[in-house]
Amino acid sequence: MPTIRHLLIASLLAALLAPAVAVADEAPVDIAALEAELRAAETAFAQTMADRDLVAFASFLAEDTIFLGGKGFLRGRDTVAAAWARYFEGDEAPFAWAPQDVAVLASGELGLSSGPVTAPDGSPAGFFTSTWRRTAAGRWEIILDRGCPPCE
Repeated sequence: MPTIRHLLIASLLAALLAPAVAVADEAPVDIAALEAELRAAETAFAQTMADRDLVAFASFLAEDTIFLGGKGFLRGRDTVAAAWARYFEGDEAPFAWAPQDVAVLASGELGLSSGPVTAPDGSPAGFFTSTWRRTAAGRWEIILDRGCPPCE
C-alpha cells in the first residue's frame, strides 16, 4: 500500500515531468512556412500604400510599434498612422517597397523583413527593415521599423 511519502514523491515527479511531456507533444516550428507567411504579410502591408489605404496600413502595426525615421522615434500605432497619413494623400503613392529578405526565429515568434524602397519611377529611394511579432492568433504585426537612404 502506498504511503503518503510515496504519493508525495509521485505527485512531485508528475508535476516536474508534465512540462517536458507537453513540450515533447508540441509540433516542431515550420520555419519555411512561417517565412512564407511573413513575406505575404509584408507584401500585403506594402500593398496598402499602393491602394492608398491608411486604415489597412495601420492594421499591420502593433499597438506598441516603434518606427524610426529621419525625425526620431514614433511610438504607438496611432502616432505612426498620423505621421504617415501624408504619404496616403493623393492618387499616386510617393514610394513603394517589397520584401527582399525574410527570416523568422526558430521559436516562430519574431521575424524580420527588409528590402528596397523605390520611387514611383522605380529608382532607389531607400531601404527598410521591419521586425514583426507573431500574435497568439497567428497574425504578424510590426513592432519595429526603420527606413534609411538607399544602401550601396
